Amino acid sequence: MTDHAVLIITRRVLLVVVVAIQLVLTLPQLVGFPHGPAAWVAYVLLTSTLGIVAGNVAAARPELPAWLAVAPLAASVLATTALPAGASFNPPDWAFGLVGWYLLLVLVERPVVLLAALSAHIGFSIAWFAHTGTGDVGTAGVVILSGTSFQLGILVITRVLHRDARLAAEAAAEHDAARTREELARQREQDLKAGFEGQLGALLPLLADLADEQVSVADQTTRLRCSVAAVQLRRLFAENDDVPDPLLHELTACVDVAERRGVVVSLAVSGTATPVPTEVRRELVAPMAQALAAANGRAKVSLLRTATEVRVAVVADAPETLPETGTTAAVTVETSVHSGLVRSEARWRTA
Repeated sequence: MTDHAVLIITRRVLLVVVVAIQLVLTLPQLVGFPHGPAAWVAYVLLTSTLGIVAGNVAAARPELPAWLAVAPLAASVLATTALPAGASFNPPDWAFGLVGWYLLLVLVERPVVLLAALSAHIGFSIAWFAHTGTGDVGTAGVVILSGTSFQLGILVITRVLHRDARLAAEAAAEHDAARTREELARQREQDLKAGFEGQLGALLPLLADLADEQVSVADQTTRLRCSVAAVQLRRLFAENDDVPDPLLHELTACVDVAERRGVVVSLAVSGTATPVPTEVRRELVAPMAQALAAANGRAKVSLLRTATEVRVAVVADAPETLPETGTTAAVTVETSVHSGLVRSEARWRTA
């Protein structure tokens, strides 16, 4: 249950309690004992406040304006000053307990303001009692203690319910967040599995051909296929590392594989790191990885990043068996071969 729901239910219960007290308990006291005209003005003022609160409760508004507490406090002054002589905290004093319930009804969501308003109400009633100089102090103490302690008890219960509702809402939110993290982790695991399966799907025919001795590692084409598979798998492993600059990390991984084969590779990087989606990174790195896999001497890789574009280019000594020039949904690839040198460039516009 949310704070909003707790507050709405609490105010509805308090509204019923106030209506019952005003009609069943206080109205007979007002009618049965002599009071000044101000007492009826106070009663009408409280009834008007009751109507405003009922309208807000019917509209399910969780909070009431704090200025609405002025009406019960004004009614307290009017009703107390209109009491017969010596009637404070006695049966004719119909407004003392009722005003406290009104303040609780109006300010239940503002405990600090409520305590200040109750203090002002009780303080004025005690001051008027002392001013008149009549009445029993013991009876007055019992009335004050019994009335206010019950109202303060209701306030404490309400705050406990609010706290429990807030803790429950926080626990529910944390549970939902945990479920979301779990689902994201599961989805990521599935994506990784699918990616690995895709790479292994390209590798399995090669392994099967080698196992069946249908191809030989002495063949240049077979070595090229093995080199391409190695670079692709190394790039896939690097793709899942948590690093500040994933694109550069994947390029470096591919360069490392080529250098292990004896290719002399130089890597030039220009511009600051730019967030690049995973799918786009794959398309940017793939042509360069293919060229490095086919390189047999030297290669130069460059990464250029500007405010509007990311470029990955490679120039390498390689045979003429490389991907053709093409354009995907996000990346444009241009590949050319001349005099034993292959030049491949992949471009992605960020804007």
